Amino acid sequence: MRYLGLDLGSKTLGCAISDKSGIFSHSYTIIRHNEEYDRLVLEVKKIIELEKIEAIVLGYPKNMNNTIGPKAELSLTFKSKLEQELKIPVYLQDERLTTKQAQDLLISNNTSRKKRKKVIDSMAATIILQSYLDKENR
Repeated sequence: MRYLGLDLGSKTLGCAISDKSGIFSHSYTIIRHNEEYDRLVLEVKKIIELEKIEAIVLGYPKNMNNTIGPKAELSLTFKSKLEQELKIPVYLQDERLTTKQAQDLLISNNTSRKKRKKVIDSMAATIILQSYLDKENR
């Protein structure tokens, strides 16, 4: 099964995809948006068709105390929109600290600050997707 991992940010949507066996994830792309979620769904649809994606894993940004704030509410709304338009399953994956993990990984690989800024969201999407795949493949 092939998965698409998504990290929905306020300005960008980080994307990652899994291999065909659904074991490994890798960065795919970043889609810039200005809170134009209908257009964003169309962009995701293009990826799904091109890469033959069967399910989506969407980052779910809960607060550190496990409550749901405005960003998590936005993810729930986006999840509903994706499910309605794309007719494939959308799974939520807790994404607390994934951006920090991505940043630490990029720093440890001596990635410049300028380059980190460009790839951080797709790297976070990769971590979100890999966390989900690891949980499913236990």
